[in-house]
Amino acid sequence: MPTFILEDDLSLPSDALIAGVDEVGRGPLAGPVVASAVIINRSLCPESILCTIDDSKRLSHKNRNMALTLIRKIAIAGTGFADRNEIDELNILWASMLAMERAIEEVQTKLDRPLDAVLVDGNRLPNLKCPGYAIVKGDTKSISIAAASIVAKTTRDDFMLKMASIHPEYGWEKNMGYGTQQHLDALKKFGPTEQHRRSFRPVLEALKTSY
Repeated sequence: MPTFILEDDLSLPSDALIAGVDEVGRGPLAGPVVASAVIINRSLCPESILCTIDDSKRLSHKNRNMALTLIRKIAIAGTGFADRNEIDELNILWASMLAMERAIEEVQTKLDRPLDAVLVDGNRLPNLKCPGYAIVKGDTKSISIAAASIVAKTTRDDFMLKMASIHPEYGWEKNMGYGTQQHLDALKKFGPTEQHRRSFRPVLEALKTSY
């Protein structure tokens, strides 16, 4: 389970503003990449709450939503999107960095002073205005990053559910835009939507065969 060890290792004052940052949606064929920045108020964190926060990939849909409800009570969060056009223009890596920067900028607008530090899941940092630390598999190590992964995942899933109601053929309510067999078969049959990433090979191949 993630802990506050990484946050504590920064040796900052107890009231330091430390944001955990994570993104979701690099792999799907459709939809945006979404990032979140979360600052947990540790004075509001009994052990019973901390035990519910984990890497979003290790939580069931039900437990993720339960954790999200608790995170909203103990944390300040910001969310950033990079849409399909930006993914195709920048590539998925730099679009992910852009989404993180937007999430950090949003959470900063909710604060009365600058962030003291940012912990980012992965091995690369976005552009920052404060000290930052890239943590490989950070969502399994830092509670702040794990909380960010939950906020980002549930935000993106909600977006894809809305898109699924507009484009029901692709099964996005189940696959969230990932390249499942149902999604690939629908892509070949119906072609790409405005949410499909043209720079991803299966989508590009579907475009070629549609002409």
